[in-house]
Amino acid sequence: MNTYETLIVEKQETWAEITVNRPEVLNAINLQVVKDLSAALDALAGDEDVRGLILKGAGDKAFVAGADIGELVKRTREDALLAINAGAFQKIEDFPWPTIAVIKGYALGGGCELSLACDIRLGAPSAQMGQPEVGLGIIPGAGAPHRLTRQVGPGMARELIYTGKIIDAEEALRIGLLNHVHPEDEVLEAAREMMRTISKKSPGAVRVAKLALNAAVNTVDRRSQYIEILGQGLLFDAEDQKSRMTRFLERKKKREQK
Repeated sequence: MNTYETLIVEKQETWAEITVNRPEVLNAINLQVVKDLSAALDALAGDEDVRGLILKGAGDKAFVAGADIGELVKRTREDALLAINAGAFQKIEDFPWPTIAVIKGYALGGGCELSLACDIRLGAPSAQMGQPEVGLGIIPGAGAPHRLTRQVGPGMARELIYTGKIIDAEEALRIGLLNHVHPEDEVLEAAREMMRTISKKSPGAVRVAKLALNAAVNTVDRRSQYIEILGQGLLFDAEDQKSRMTRFLERKKKREQK
């Protein structure tokens, strides 16, 4: 297996597991995570021994707590227009085999969008999910406007994105953002057991089923994604975004010094 700076990639019985391995910052997504994730997905998609994928975060505090704000505040309109995160998350949605996100703790912002790119989401009671980007002067620009909408419906997606509200596992299950909730020490094994069940089915049928299901839910054309990307590009050059992210980092620094 290839080695990555920010990921742990392991092969299990008939599937692979990718762990975002930055527990010291709650597995926050930075540019290196996105690069590693993209490379790992390319390698695993072409691996004949892999017929499924489980994504999780290192430790018990976070799946992925969101973007690395210290890096994000430095991004420009040109960076946003590259749509690096959106491209990597699209690779997850297009992965040829079923994908399951295992969510403990925070799955916020880009972390929630990462989970939305997966076929199935299993959560622990500690799961906290949401799209708080508007509080930082930006929008969810890596898929939430269309993926969250088709997952929980337009009304609930609008509420979550407009308010930036963070919801617990029970509420996420109620609205369909999570498929199931399992005890903290059982959720990963539940995902593995689901993969074992899937692996007993016809590989060809499962692979075609994923193509058919993706075709069925992808009712939003690429113009929607372009709006997300262009909108994010405009917001990254706004003074409001810079000041909000700077205040966020200052509050974080004060909390860490206590």
